[in-house]
Amino acid sequence: MSEIKKVAVIGAGVMGSGIAAHVANAGIPVILLDIVPAGANDRSALAKGAIEKMLKTKPAPFMHPRVARLVTPGNLEDDLDKLADVDWICEAIIENVDLKRKLYATLEQKRKKGSIVTSNTSTIPLDLLTEGLPESFAQDFAVTHFFNPPRYMRLFELVKGPKTKPDVIEALRRFGDVKLGKEVVDCKDRPGFIANRIGIYWSTVATALAYDLGLTVEEADSIVGKPMGVPKTGIFGLADLTGIDLGPYVVGSMLKTLPKTDPLHLFYKADHPLNALMQKMIKDGYTGRKGKGGFYRARGKEVLDLGTGEYRPLRRANLDSAKAARKGLRALVEHDDKGGQYAWGVLSRVLSYAADLVPEIVDDIAAVDTAMKTGYAWKYGPYQQIDQLGTGWFADKLKASGMPVPKMVEIAAGRPFYKEENGKAYRLTPKGDYAEMVVAPDAWLLADIKRGKQPVLSNRGASIWDVGDGVACLELHTKMNAVDADIIAMVKEATKIDKKGFKALIIGSDSDNFSVGANVGIALFQANIAMWPAIEQGISEGQDTYMKLKYAPFPVVAAVGGMALGGGCELAMHSSAIQAHAESYMGLVEVGVGVIPGWGGCKELVTRAITNRKRPGGPMPALAQVFEAISTAKVATSAMEARDMLILRDSDGITMNRRRLLADAKAKALELAKDYKPPVPVEISLPGPSAKAAMSLAVEGFFQQGKATKHDVVVSGALANVVSGGKTDITEVITEKKLLELERENFMALIKTNATLDRIEHMLTKGKPLRN
Repeated sequence: MSEIKKVAVIGAGVMGSGIAAHVANAGIPVILLDIVPAGANDRSALAKGAIEKMLKTKPAPFMHPRVARLVTPGNLEDDLDKLADVDWICEAIIENVDLKRKLYATLEQKRKKGSIVTSNTSTIPLDLLTEGLPESFAQDFAVTHFFNPPRYMRLFELVKGPKTKPDVIEALRRFGDVKLGKEVVDCKDRPGFIANRIGIYWSTVATALAYDLGLTVEEADSIVGKPMGVPKTGIFGLADLTGIDLGPYVVGSMLKTLPKTDPLHLFYKADHPLNALMQKMIKDGYTGRKGKGGFYRARGKEVLDLGTGEYRPLRRANLDSAKAARKGLRALVEHDDKGGQYAWGVLSRVLSYAADLVPEIVDDIAAVDTAMKTGYAWKYGPYQQIDQLGTGWFADKLKASGMPVPKMVEIAAGRPFYKEENGKAYRLTPKGDYAEMVVAPDAWLLADIKRGKQPVLSNRGASIWDVGDGVACLELHTKMNAVDADIIAMVKEATKIDKKGFKALIIGSDSDNFSVGANVGIALFQANIAMWPAIEQGISEGQDTYMKLKYAPFPVVAAVGGMALGGGCELAMHSSAIQAHAESYMGLVEVGVGVIPGWGGCKELVTRAITNRKRPGGPMPALAQVFEAISTAKVATSAMEARDMLILRDSDGITMNRRRLLADAKAKALELAKDYKPPVPVEISLPGPSAKAAMSLAVEGFFQQGKATKHDVVVSGALANVVSGGKTDITEVITEKKLLELERENFMALIKTNATLDRIEHMLTKGKPLRN
């Protein structure tokens, strides 16, 4: 089939409903069906209830409440005829092979010819699922394994059967990649596929060894956490997050399907004391965050003592090995304290396990690394971690520990699993040779472009790269891409790249975040020694530079992904266009540190609100929306929400797959460059003092109710002065220059207050806003 345009999901549980929601996020209509509950007045109550629950869930399965309209609820008795025009039916019912086969037999009678049917199973082999069903069904059948929650976890494991048609797999791969934004990994039909096969073994080893070696929960999480490139929850925190009651189930499922020679069988002990402790926790309702608590409870203030089984106050872990890990993975496992011994105990087993699974579960080592990074949120995959240790060193250390050397490590024979030569990247194959890692022209990272090249221009904060076809890319590379003087200087250089033969510019990088805003630490230092002229010069410099970017004679496209806050959001808003990853979190959050946007953020939102053809009535409703968004530091939790806030315009694009973001931004820039003309300067009229009075009155009301602090009133007053237009009225014309002057004046007034300096210092030292 050529394209998937309509989807049905069978099973409205957590996974099924989450899959349906994410299909809707992609703008695709989806039918959600489940059984008719006994005695229900509404026969589609399960599907309807799932949709209603998701609209209240945080983090939200839907990228915007309105996309829920794309999900049509129904039931398996009355609504099977609706499958007649569905292109893909995804089954996500309970893991019972007989029930699944019975369902498939029914679907075979109702589905349209050539439609795709898949299962979200993670434990049942594909050949068992299709046993006894017609060949026509088997040809259209595959496994599509999502990870929970489907919106946020990027891994999409795709498994074909011996009879699955190639065009079925290609259609699913394309849809999963482009529409759903997933990293699609082709797996062999083996128990647990890739991520769960390794991940379940990893979690079993890491929790049991912590108990055996006498580590506390806090100590274990301080090692199998950030030092190993694992999410900061750590291994026990992860169990709380996923559900402690899930652990025995998934381990049991794997033990049933894996051969007795598998290391999971050899390591797992049913009578291990930790298993008994977990069973008691489950019985008592301590199933993790969804229950009364787990290994942690009372909002993380109490922790379970693994020895006594009782809760005690949380104690910060203080292992020297965790500190040594700052020097690298080898420094961690070579340390002689119990944390180092624990780290080696976990990594020696888990990395060996992963290195022995190729080519059993997949032929490509990069697929293993991708699966663990996108399915379990590891920073580095198993083969990348072995490269950090050194394949030769790892082999020698295993031998010294009396452990066998895995076959892929033997094949490496001291060579790295990955290497770069002549601007190309290679991976080691099971045959012992290296294969080039080919980069798709429409899905690449900046690292792929930079390999073996030098930047056009560079300083400590940013660089400009030639990404081909006359397009340059401005890459920010400070910590979290916080904007400082070096970045401003490079943005200024970027406004002149047409003089170097470029016809368009994109702004983006491979970083997790576009930019978290201005480096406020510099402003605090300058304020503490009363360097007010330097601060004002910095504001003026930023304003001038961003305006030059906006009115550059060539198109500028900001490729926004992750957080774009404060000055980073302002940078994006001064681009000709934005191509945003669907998971973009954008907002003007400066009030959190006691100031207002000073690099044109107020100006941009005000002018967009006033010139918006869709705005209701006069200027006040539109200005009230701007005032509320900035004064409450509102952050859009998706690109769709950013469009509602006018941070994204209707003409801006949204990319579902992060790997495609820069390529999509480049394509947009080239399209704009064909007949590009800089925008016409904006002139508007604003109400002035009457609008300011209304805004200030609203804030005073919040203050009287205890919802706003004393300094909130001061900051909001300065913001109201800018948003209203200052000393003007609706008959006068306000230019962008005038709005920038108002921003600068009010910013400077706030930065000179002690309360604002307290907010900045508190944010820098505590990492959260001060309510003063």
